[in-house]
Amino acid sequence: MPTPAERQALLFLAALLSLGTGVRVMRWREAETPPSAREALAGQLAAVDSALAARGRRGAGAPAFASKRSVSSPPLPPVAPTASRGETRAERRTKTPPVDLDTAPESVLVTLPGIGPALAKRIVQDREQSGMFGSATAFMRVPGIGEKTTARLAPYVTFSGSPRRPP
Repeated sequence: MPTPAERQALLFLAALLSLGTGVRVMRWREAETPPSAREALAGQLAAVDSALAARGRRGAGAPAFASKRSVSSPPLPPVAPTASRGETRAERRTKTPPVDLDTAPESVLVTLPGIGPALAKRIVQDREQSGMFGSATAFMRVPGIGEKTTARLAPYVTFSGSPRRPP
């Protein structure tokens, strides 16, 4: 006859064995699902999450299961317009968080006013070769960036790094 401690150990091992079997079964079922179905499901979940985030139901970093609602919950309120009629394009842009020129990829740099694909590529190349900008004056070392461009970008950008000393 096993002692109470041995019974407890056997029960623990049995639970561990059943959990391991359950994980293997779930992985086996997941492997049977075709990749196209998994991609379609991931796309649908992303669309639902982005729609819920746009309506203010939950933050972008919240887990997907946080979006589940019970059947009896009240309907979502209508989405308020993001800009008033008198608001200008520049005012709307300043509401977005500033772009960090020391870390932003080309795809983000292109969204800035007056920055095209070629200039964005030069900015990234200069940053990789010479290090972070750290300030607007160091940012002007990029060919094609002058005082006017720096002044135009000032409300939309920030610098997180510290500039390197010139060699």
